[in-house]
Amino acid sequence: MIVIRFEDSESKRRALGFLAGRFTFKSWVSGELAVPESALAQLATEGIAFSVEGPATYERLIPYV
Repeated sequence: MIVIRFEDSESKRRALGFLAGRFTFKSWVSGELAVPESALAQLATEGIAFSVEGPATYERLIPYV
């Protein structure tokens, strides 16, 4: 999983709409999204602008108990 960030809320909204049903992802209030590496090319093909923050750590991906 790769952590990405969007330039604006419109880009994030478009990305969430595109990703839903196609890829698994995790979203945080901070505006970041963790997506599979294969989703990056698809988002770029759709013309959705984003920046890559880096690989997601295990600690960020596990749910809180």
